[in-house]
Amino acid sequence: MQKEYWLNRWEQEDIGFHQIDINHYLCQYWQELKLIPSSTVFVPLCGKSRDLLWLRKQGHPVLGVELSTLAIQTFFKENNQVPSHTSIRESFDCFENKGIRIFCGDFFNLTKEDVEKVNAVYDRASLVALPPEMRARYAHHLMHILPAATQILLITFDYPQSEMTGPPFAVSPDEIIMHYHKHANIQQLLQQDVLEQNPRFQERGLSRIQETVFLLTTHYKT
Repeated sequence: MQKEYWLNRWEQEDIGFHQIDINHYLCQYWQELKLIPSSTVFVPLCGKSRDLLWLRKQGHPVLGVELSTLAIQTFFKENNQVPSHTSIRESFDCFENKGIRIFCGDFFNLTKEDVEKVNAVYDRASLVALPPEMRARYAHHLMHILPAATQILLITFDYPQSEMTGPPFAVSPDEIIMHYHKHANIQQLLQQDVLEQNPRFQERGLSRIQETVFLLTTHYKT
């Protein structure tokens, strides 16, 4: 899956993955992280998610990364904000306003220095947006750059992959363990079938779809 795939989807407004409402799992489980309000939250592949606004409302400085300039510009425009615009190295442009910073560029170009002040990660639409080979690379890179004891609220989908082509892709709990168990403690907070609440997935022929919420805490590094 190449960068152009996502850039084209934003250009064509083919963004069925975008949620208009604040994610209810975020609202329900965020307190499990027990963060102080000033803790910085990183949101990879953030798009124009309104979840960024919810996190900022909790008092958190928010750092996002997004490949599409259009997605970032649309986020600020739709929320009546005018961001500042600066460059960070050759890899990223930075758009910022009212405690929300979004790096425009490739997630895989992020360094430890870029996220050194991060205390938590919110991943609703990052891991599930990637095909299997890229998920392994994504998890490895994320674990490599995050500070020790970073908490991650992770939301995944699981369904028979043969019944639908992603994204979103099917990611099982076993896969989460495979990618993260060497680097983080893993706690499953919820797993439930949500097919009845999602007509668009019924229309695509799925026989089942489960959403799972995980809380991960990265290990101290020696």
